[in-house]
Amino acid sequence: MAGAAVLLSVGGVAAGATSAMAAPSAAPTSAGGSAQDTARQMIGDEAQFQCFSNIVSHESGWNPSATNASSGAYGLVQALPGSKMASAGSDWQTNASTQIKWGMDYMNSRYGSPCGAWSFWQANSWY
Repeated sequence: MAGAAVLLSVGGVAAGATSAMAAPSAAPTSAGGSAQDTARQMIGDEAQFQCFSNIVSHESGWNPSATNASSGAYGLVQALPGSKMASAGSDWQTNASTQIKWGMDYMNSRYGSPCGAWSFWQANSWY
């Protein structure tokens, strides 16, 4: 994943998204919990979760099917193209847990951590 950027305009999905934004805790996972609860469990460290959550809130509003109308970026973390998330699981289009796993792998490999990605996002309005 190194060298691959998730490029979005300022405001992320809000600028031309085709999918309605879900309530922050409404994105279901395969286990039936919210995507936020799943991410918190998968990440473990609360500070890193908050950084991850900040990005996801800006990019997709925690909507796992959010699609950017202009770029085609997809999912919680707005992967571009969304099919990159297939490396984390064949259910990448519908499973928030798979999208979280891919997003964490991306943030860790490119920025060192979700907080590294959030710092970059704050400076550039994309990551």
